[in-house]
Amino acid sequence: MNAIGIIGGSGVSGFDGLEQVEIREIETPFGAPSAPLVGGIFAGRQVWFLSRHGEGHTLLPTEVNHRANLWALRSLGVRWLICATAVGSLQEQFPPRSVVVLDQYFDRTSQRANNTFFGEGIVAHASFADPTSAGLREIVTRAGLAEGADIHNGGTYVCMDGPTFSTRAESHYYRHFGYDIIGMTNLPEAKLAREAEIAIATLGMVTDYDCWRDAEEAVDASSVVEHLAANAAMSAAIIKRAIPMIPEEPTWPEHSSLVNAIFTARDHWPDATIEKLRPILANHPQLVSL
Repeated sequence: MNAIGIIGGSGVSGFDGLEQVEIREIETPFGAPSAPLVGGIFAGRQVWFLSRHGEGHTLLPTEVNHRANLWALRSLGVRWLICATAVGSLQEQFPPRSVVVLDQYFDRTSQRANNTFFGEGIVAHASFADPTSAGLREIVTRAGLAEGADIHNGGTYVCMDGPTFSTRAESHYYRHFGYDIIGMTNLPEAKLAREAEIAIATLGMVTDYDCWRDAEEAVDASSVVEHLAANAAMSAAIIKRAIPMIPEEPTWPEHSSLVNAIFTARDHWPDATIEKLRPILANHPQLVSL
């Protein structure tokens, strides 16, 4: 069964309403995922939920093992992925408790070598000009509108390491270039989802105005927490409404993103790397026959 994945961020500790619940602790070639994966049936679809920051929110943004998380999801048959993530707003039109369904990223992180499955003898360069799935963005936006959310289809996400929030100088810098929201975790998920041939959409759940509003108090943890509960409830409602709208067959462009992405000739693929990447390469024409 082609499954739907959910990654929950700050304030999102689970996904209720699942039937036939099971819990999987998966070992991956990249280490352990952030938490055990919780699976079940919702609206007739297989769903797998993963807590990005671990049970009890124990992982810093730079401690999240994104490769293990995405490898585990793909190994369980996930082909569509909805992420919920807390973000700061860099624009007036995205107030706290609004939702930005982002369509672009700007990378300010320092651990980019960990944002790919490839290497060790197999080189791939996946297209990333349009990093999120237009089809899945449309579905979650329609679901959000039906739930009464202040939801916006499209926005650019600046990804920074954290764990501290931005300086005022940095916040004004990002606004100057027209970026919309800022966060610390979602860009690696989008890169790895593309390599894993998973269609991804992200609900950027706005908690604050970062620190560019000079007349206001700068963002801190206490001000963020005030909005997390409301955002968590809304993101769950959006995802639940979206799940029955997602196609059952993975036929979107994102589901074949590796077909022309691998540069290494098949006869040079190391056996050990093939085994390491088997869930990622599952549908690749040169591996299907193995």
